[in-house]
Amino acid sequence: MRALMSVTAVLGLLTVANPGLAATPREEVEKVASVIQANYFDPDKAAVVAADLRAAAARGAFDALTDPRDLATTLTLRLQPLDHHFAVIPVPATPRGGPTGSPRQIIPNGDRTSNYGFHRLEMLPEGVAYIDLRGFSDIDFSDPHDPARRTADAALDFVADAEAVIIDLRDNGGGASSMVGYLTSAFTRPDADIYNTFHERGATFSEKPGAYRKSPRLEVPVYILTSGRTGSAAEALAYTLQSAHRAKTVGEASAGGANPGEMFSAGEGLQIFVSTGSPTNPITHRNWDGAGVQPDIPVPAASALRQARIVALDSILARPGASAEARWTLESLRAETAPPAGLKLADYVGAFGPAIVAMQDGQLSLLRERRSPWVLVPLGGDLFTVADDPTRRVRFERDPAGAVTALEQIFANGLSARFSRGV
Repeated sequence: MRALMSVTAVLGLLTVANPGLAATPREEVEKVASVIQANYFDPDKAAVVAADLRAAAARGAFDALTDPRDLATTLTLRLQPLDHHFAVIPVPATPRGGPTGSPRQIIPNGDRTSNYGFHRLEMLPEGVAYIDLRGFSDIDFSDPHDPARRTADAALDFVADAEAVIIDLRDNGGGASSMVGYLTSAFTRPDADIYNTFHERGATFSEKPGAYRKSPRLEVPVYILTSGRTGSAAEALAYTLQSAHRAKTVGEASAGGANPGEMFSAGEGLQIFVSTGSPTNPITHRNWDGAGVQPDIPVPAASALRQARIVALDSILARPGASAEARWTLESLRAETAPPAGLKLADYVGAFGPAIVAMQDGQLSLLRERRSPWVLVPLGGDLFTVADDPTRRVRFERDPAGAVTALEQIFANGLSARFSRGV
């Protein structure tokens, strides 16, 4: 299994006491340079990087950095512009919170306690499925009961009848390429030439999964949410499906870390994550390293889910027989983005039979007996939707003089109930 992890994910998994360096800074830098020269996937670039470190050390650039944390930080900042995955880390004096070593052992969100990276599944009211995926666990395809694959299958079964699928990778730092390939196969043909090939020193490997997802959904619209925190394997999934024209990316450009690698010991004082391979996509003939995956629909990451839902609903409503639920949801989302101006909310406050309309924190709320209050979001005119449930609406009625005299609760399934003011 190859692991693609963001530097942030690697750093977050190790805790370090405050030992002194086991050797002088120059000796430690020499060890780091030797590891890079021996293991970085591009031998020519590795030689240049190593020579630069050695020359800087000879000039005394690191002599004052006797704390391994300071030396590690300085080296990381120097190396990362050359490859986003470079990360120099002090060797923990007392490991706490997990093992150290190769990323093969420290993949985030890689066990049952984190549900193998599948953080949340939800079927939104309009028939759009939402998958919040925080990491990519390794799949052992030789094991028919592999728990990571069973969890992925359960998530994919959940979205099997969705009108559209949104995969949220905004907080996903990466993980195993085996899961990337398997999830890709859930939305593409088994014979599709779309998988990245990773080039190592003297070898290559493909991101093709060891087994393909049965009954892939080839037509369902797919939207992938990205941010600057989306890294490595998460970027691979977004880039592969985007390049194959099977998904649109929504949000911000991703971190830009394409190259998988391993954690190597650099003597007694430091460890270094070194890229041992680099991917090439068969469609674009390049990868996303440095620039990141560029969004098809660029919006702030915080707005990406709402924007993806809007785009998904536009697609759904273009089909014959689209539901009122989908239309109402789209109108509600757009109203949240650009609420109508000039409403006098005080006009609607009062008792309407068993329903009470009150003002709370600058918003209207409808309360009825012991039921949870509905927060009303204006759609325009005297029509409101219910926050978090666009299948419910409230329409107020006025008399010829303009006074509000009644309200009607309306549901997307056609049912309604009307209440007069003061009755």
